[in-house]
Amino acid sequence: MKRKSWIAAIFAIGLAAGALPAQSVKAQTAAPAKGFIYVNAEGQSFVTVRSLEGFANAHAALAGDGSEVRIVRDEDTLAVTINSKTASLNGEPEALKAAPFKQGGSALVPLSALGSAFGWTLSRDTDAGAGRLLAPGGEQLRLPIAPGQPPADLKPVVQQTKRFKVGGKTHSAQVVTVALLHPGVRLDTVLAGDRIGKVEELASMAKRAKAAVAINGTFFDAYTDGDFKTPYGYIAGGGVLKKNSSGDKRATFVYDRNLLSDIIPGLSFMDRFKAGSVDGALQAGPRLVTDGKISLNVLGEGFRDPKILTNGGARSALGITRDHRLILLTTGGATIPQLAEIMKQAGAWQAMNLDGGASSGLWVGGKYLTAPGRKLSNALVVRVG
Repeated sequence: MKRKSWIAAIFAIGLAAGALPAQSVKAQTAAPAKGFIYVNAEGQSFVTVRSLEGFANAHAALAGDGSEVRIVRDEDTLAVTINSKTASLNGEPEALKAAPFKQGGSALVPLSALGSAFGWTLSRDTDAGAGRLLAPGGEQLRLPIAPGQPPADLKPVVQQTKRFKVGGKTHSAQVVTVALLHPGVRLDTVLAGDRIGKVEELASMAKRAKAAVAINGTFFDAYTDGDFKTPYGYIAGGGVLKKNSSGDKRATFVYDRNLLSDIIPGLSFMDRFKAGSVDGALQAGPRLVTDGKISLNVLGEGFRDPKILTNGGARSALGITRDHRLILLTTGGATIPQLAEIMKQAGAWQAMNLDGGASSGLWVGGKYLTAPGRKLSNALVVRVG
């Protein structure tokens, strides 16, 4: 059998046996399975098989009854068996330092085996909780690192009412924490009426999106007398730019297909988007927390409204933890500096403000935790399933 036909046969057998669908690192598909690097308690690293398809011209799939993984690159073929430390490289037996395994619908192979077979190495970005798989030819694959606890063992959504003491004042807040590495969790952005310029109840957008969680998104022209309510800032979802922007400095929440998330200046957004590393985004600001420390530059981000500069009011914010959890929070009567301290206390490694005031709203599990005082332009939603 010719080599190309043999590779195709491996994929056909794997899919027929219920194998995980292969995902190209460059392809955009609807709700693709997420990839990640898992580091166990012994410090051994594993990578999801689906992440490897297309990386450095490799082909990866489950074969047979789903208990074997074959990774083919150029003339080299690595075959490993789930829960076994015995493998083969080009038909020759190989001893593995750790056994491949399945967990939560994902098949994972040890990075040490990939290093021995193909010369691939791992570089870690500790602050971002990410790793880069590096091939000898220079190609890189960036994935979130899941330390310690396998993602499928995480609870996807946790809702709490918490109290935060800031200075001499105590703030009550609704806090929703989303495990971004959980295999069932997806993020998306929703436009009111599926169109720019419309407004809609947050609950309606959430139900229409079949969401488990929804929070209000970007600022918008809520006070115009006209029917067209312009949203401000970038909005992206599903790899599509739904709303363009002037590219100003305001903080922008971005995430990729694996829900590896970050908060970046608006001026950096288009470079990332054009590079294909953004699946979704919302621009609002100001930024509240950077690398676990409060970092406010409200004027530098271009804000001039006293509602942001000095006043207190209803607030919505999002944060990212070091272990890839998304914090969605609403509170009342807080200034922006107070909100920054609240997000830091809530455990955010990165955080930014969302639209607030009458727009502040948080919807979870079919009900409001914080009900907005008006219809909204857009929302960030979490799906679980």
